[in-house]
Amino acid sequence: MKNELNPTHLLRAFEIVTEYGEEIEDGHRLDGIDAFSDYDGYTIYLAGNGVQLRVGFHNTYDLDYEHENLKEQFLKKVDALVKNYKK
Repeated sequence: MKNELNPTHLLRAFEIVTEYGEEIEDGHRLDGIDAFSDYDGYTIYLAGNGVQLRVGFHNTYDLDYEHENLKEQFLKKVDALVKNYKK
């Protein structure tokens, strides 16, 4: 995948969801976005609406989705989280 996403932006969205979101079985949920990590915390995930985003070590990431429009909607939600929950 082209390097089109800003890892710092994605990490900030993860932080927002875990800080302000409700606890769910595997992590936290806020505004339709789930945030969770693997057992050691080196890989974090943002998921929702049929899309899963994995952010790994050295700021690598992978987006898993079936339809382009789902990806676009998901990324808009992530952007809105970062915009609406500024510190």
